[in-house]
Parts: sequence; structure tokens; C-alpha cells
Amino acid sequence: MKIIFFGTPPFSAYILEKLHASINVVAVVCPPNREKGRGRKIISPSVKLKAQEINIKVLQPNNLNDSYFIEELENLNADLFIVVAFRMLPEIVWRIPKKGCVNLHTSLLPNYRGAAPINRVLINGETQTGITTFFINENMDTGNIILQEKIELDNKITAANLHNIMMKNGADLLLETIDKITDNKADQVEQNIALTDKTAPKINKELLQIDWSQSVEKIHNLIRGLSPCLNDNTLLKDVAICPSAWFYLQAENDKQIRVKLLLSDFEVGTNSLEVGSIVTDNKTHLKITVNDGFISILQLQMEGKKAMDIKSFLAGFQINNKFRVC
Repeated sequence: MKIIFFGTPPFSAYILEKLHASINVVAVVCPPNREKGRGRKIISPSVKLKAQEINIKVLQPNNLNDSYFIEELENLNADLFIVVAFRMLPEIVWRIPKKGCVNLHTSLLPNYRGAAPINRVLINGETQTGITTFFINENMDTGNIILQEKIELDNKITAANLHNIMMKNGADLLLETIDKITDNKADQVEQNIALTDKTAPKINKELLQIDWSQSVEKIHNLIRGLSPCLNDNTLLKDVAICPSAWFYLQAENDKQIRVKLLLSDFEVGTNSLEVGSIVTDNKTHLKITVNDGFISILQLQMEGKKAMDIKSFLAGFQINNKFRVC
């Protein structure tokens, strides 16, 4: 079976490499290169770099409806299109392959349709999510389901953790899906969109700032739902799903320092302290007071500085009772 693969980020690149080892990927479609930074350096999508590394043809259309691009796709005579972390395809594209066009989505559809399912399930405190393969149709994430795999969640898992779990499991689920399609054994289950109101809209900038008036669990879920931390010492870099929650640290001179809160823990309990006040021994721990408990900061990043754990931060930055968060 001949396959064309559509993707963009490192998530797609990893899956492309895993698929390439077992199936015939004849081309990769990804967005055009873009300029980045002050030096306007040209950056290629991760999936393009991986395709070039394993000698697969790359197509980078500016317009998915372009007639020349459509002709290129048709001339490749692929049996199946696979889509992983790419934009919505126009019907003129997804109707080309005779075996259909399959998307890998990082939720248990029909729950969390949309652009940010990894973030939204964690921000909402879900205890279960999963991955889904489905046939693309004219609407976003509404096509017939082929396979699903559940993933259990605890209240420690971060967006970075879940990203990597789904990346690895997703490759396996796609291979199983392709096998079923090849053997004409891909059972299809129609989605009932009316059964759920849980969606996954894109993360906007306003969501990133921590509101300390919210409950301790809600704040903790926001932090981990945006966190790039894989563990206490490793960050997942250059991944769009990990923008990080942030707050202002207000010093005694009223100067506000913007701080990304990368990793947290929490304690539920009543206290008599003002919301936003800081509890610390200036050596090993720093806690923020909220209405129903404390948020413990485990990793943070001051504006313009490197990420660090709380012990390293306190070794070089002393907090007194005039400091608070806002």
C-alpha cells in the first residue's frame, strides 16, 4: 500500500519514522518553511527534516487547493493518506485516495474535538483520555472512528508527559489501523456528536495567566495542562502544546517580575493567610496561598532566565514577607 503522510511538528516526525520502518510512505506533505527570530532564520517543519533524513519526497504547498499541488498528489497514486497534527484538509484533497484519509486525534472522540485536546483534558482534570484513528470527512474531527486506545490519567501527569505517551502509542495505533484498512477489516463507528459538550479549542494567551482566586486543584490542573516538564530535570522543548502558565511576582518596591510556573504540586486545606501570600523557608520550598490550600512551586522560569528547580531559585533569590504573587 502506498501512503502519503501529512504532518508538521516533532510529534508527526516521530510517527513518520515509525511508520516508514513498516510501510511504503511515498511522500510527506507539510507547511512551507518559515522565518523565526530576530535574524529571520529559515526554519523547516520537523516532519520535513525527518522526511529528508529517511529520503522521502516532500511537498510544501502554500495553498492546499492549488491545482498543481492537487495534480502532484494524484500523480503519486497513493492508496491512503495519513494525517497527524496538520491543518484541516479541503475535500478536494481528502477524497483523492481510494482507501480514504485517516487522521490520528489525541483524545477519545467525540470528546475533545479541536486543536488542543492534550491541554484541555488536563486543564479540566479528566482521569481518562486516549487516542483515536478516524476517517476524515467535511467537518473537523467528526468522521467515522476506526480504532481507539484509552489512557488513564493521574493528577501528576503534565502536557509534556501526555504528549510523549500519545506520540508513542499513536504510532502503534496507526500501524494497526493501516493493517485493518489493508485487509479490508476496518470497522467504522459513526460519531454521535450530540453525546458530548467537551471540546478542545485552541489555547489563547488569556488562559495562560494564573488566577489565584480559583481552587487549588483548578490552578494545579492549569499548570500541568500547559507544562513542558517531563520530570524534575527535563523539559520538552519547542513544542507548541507547552506554553506554560505564568504569574507576576511582586516585590516590595511594587516591581512585577513575570514568572513561568513549569511544575507544581498542591495541598488542600483551610488556612488564614491572604490569597497570593508566599510561604517559604528560602531553602527548599515555596508555596502560594489560595482559598482552599497551597500551590507548591517545583520548577519555574524567571523572565529572560533559564528554567530551574525551586532549590536553585531560592539559592539565588531570597523572598521576604513583602513579596506576593498576582
